[in-house]
Amino acid sequence: MTVQTFRELLTQRPFKPFRVVMSSGLAYEVRHPEMAMLTRTDLLVGVDETDEGVPAEFKICSLLHITAIEPLNAAEPKRAGAD
Repeated sequence: MTVQTFRELLTQRPFKPFRVVMSSGLAYEVRHPEMAMLTRTDLLVGVDETDEGVPAEFKICSLLHITAIEPLNAAEPKRAGAD
């Protein structure tokens, strides 16, 4: 995946939630653009949202190891990031 791909996903309005699937099989959901941060080589995905609406921690997802991006249906139940 490329930086441009994620830049477009994170800046589109209205925002469309998505799931990133890693080469290891782990998957992480990005339900709000504020819950992800893009660097030149990685996507940092916030997990375990606190009561204040901020991530309890971030998972570092190397762009080289992201194998798929899946749209999330708003009606789907929330899946926790697999550890």
